[in-house]
Amino acid sequence: MRKTDIFTLALLIILTFFTALFARKDSTQWWIPLLILILSGIKFLLVSFNFMEVKKAHSFWKTSIILYLVLFISIVTLVHLS
Repeated sequence: MRKTDIFTLALLIILTFFTALFARKDSTQWWIPLLILILSGIKFLLVSFNFMEVKKAHSFWKTSIILYLVLFISIVTLVHLS
């Protein structure tokens, strides 16, 4: 494995730990689900750009993945807050 893959894997493990840590807290506060969604979105981008090699793909696919993620997090947050 390359150093970047090992670094990405370590970062994914750390982000997963923090996601689990925040998930165990009292979720009556409005910002905890949003923080969990953002951490999960960062993990999604790390996996897609590093392990699926989207960073070498056409800019259309990069933009599509980022727009999908922003749209998904926005919709879930709006539904959760309403």
